[in-house]
Amino acid sequence: MPDHGKKYQDVAKTFDRNAFFEPLEAITMVKNNAKAKFDETVELAVRLNLDPRQADQQIRGAVVLPQGTGVTRKVLVFAKGEKAKEAEDAGADFVGAEDMVEKIQGGWFGFDVAVATPDMMGTVGRLGRILGPKGLMPNPKTGTVTLDITRALADIKAGKVEYRLDKAANIHCRIGKVSFDPEKLLENYHTIIDVLIKAKPAVAKGQYMKNITLASTMGPGIKINPIKPLGK
Repeated sequence: MPDHGKKYQDVAKTFDRNAFFEPLEAITMVKNNAKAKFDETVELAVRLNLDPRQADQQIRGAVVLPQGTGVTRKVLVFAKGEKAKEAEDAGADFVGAEDMVEKIQGGWFGFDVAVATPDMMGTVGRLGRILGPKGLMPNPKTGTVTLDITRALADIKAGKVEYRLDKAANIHCRIGKVSFDPEKLLENYHTIIDVLIKAKPAVAKGQYMKNITLASTMGPGIKINPIKPLGK
């Protein structure tokens, strides 16, 4: 177990770590327990009853949070010609083609999200081993390989987040900042949970959601009943 600071330990003693709480109650507790001097991110972790090794049990996608994430993300667009101009007009932070590929191969990672037009993927594919492990590789499933650059950028800037089942069958996703109103965090929470419920693979058996936890960046996790993830 990792060592935690005194603030974390003091907060963890204020509630039953094994108890389940209603979503809004958990969100309120996360906000009240945030003791850092910065605006902490509110993070959602969901453990699913799936086998990540099976192709038909993989879950991956993206969703636009209705209340945003509270984070400004720098977007790189791989495009040429008219699409490059469209990306610039739509507010992309960086736009390029082979020049950007070479820059990344040289060790540059000054962006948070990468978007590419389909015709660029042959070139961008050379970055698979570099961007893949960092979760930055453009992918059609998350809407980051597209001809509609304007829409993709608008969604990302508005609060689009990606979700992906990891090797331990967990989904990790931010739902906002502790400075958000509880109701706004609740709306974002419901949006993600609803998407995960709808993404349930047909082959999934038994209790689909095994564990749901909310926490701030520096705070302890607070559990939500996985049998009733949307509340009563």
